[in-house]
Amino acid sequence: MTFTPLTRNLLRVAVAITLAFIYIPLLIILLYSMNPEQTLSWPPESLTLEWFPKAIQDQAARDALWNSVKVGAAATSIALVLGTLASLAVARHKFFGRESITFLVLIPIALPGIVTGIALNATFTQVFDMKLTLFTVIVAHATFCIVIVFNNAAARLRRMSTTLEDASADLGATPWTTFRRVTLPNMRSALVAGGLLAFALSFDEIVVTNFTIGAGDQTLPIYIFNTLFRPNQPGKVYAVAVIAILLSMIPVYIANRLTKEESVTASGAGAGTPIPEP
Repeated sequence: MTFTPLTRNLLRVAVAITLAFIYIPLLIILLYSMNPEQTLSWPPESLTLEWFPKAIQDQAARDALWNSVKVGAAATSIALVLGTLASLAVARHKFFGRESITFLVLIPIALPGIVTGIALNATFTQVFDMKLTLFTVIVAHATFCIVIVFNNAAARLRRMSTTLEDASADLGATPWTTFRRVTLPNMRSALVAGGLLAFALSFDEIVVTNFTIGAGDQTLPIYIFNTLFRPNQPGKVYAVAVIAILLSMIPVYIANRLTKEESVTASGAGAGTPIPEP
């Protein structure tokens, strides 16, 4: 497609406006994290990096970070298992109500977080009479992490031909052998990308977490929210926020790279995959 010089310039301006709309607030957080004053002021009169060592040395922040990592890893593990199984059922089998099941699996990601949080809080505390802990946070996060894994896995399965799977079955391989040696290798990158995105979503979540976490426990977003309004803390809190942004970018970047590589090789997916022996 060929664009006129005017169209190209308009597109450049549109991209610049979009990036500015997204990233100017993040740049402001970065500037606040380098503000040496004990109270917020704009613009900062000078800049310093003294808050970052203090943020790293803060034991409460480190504990909250570790809790976020544990919750994200556990929720992602649950989502990988259940999301993969659900995608296989929907993408590889035809049955009554298949589209309805797909719709039901996708609903949690579209619900307002506060609605999900209230529903889960009532379920844990009233129906099951459970004490709110990090375990309840893990279960709560898994409900929407499943959607991310399901979407990635189902999309990959829809693009993947069933020829090799059929050949594997014709040669006498069991369904488990076919899945382990044919299906799984071809959808591995989609699962890794989905898992990384699910982890990033769990790592940053605050609304559902606030309704399902126990007293005395904190994830990193909860720590930032609770500490932000304490006196003489803004610089350190913004430094923690900058660190959280950088950590969140890592899984998203890797997932984006994997998705790009998968799109490049999708047309040849499965080529060269060994046919399992019966």
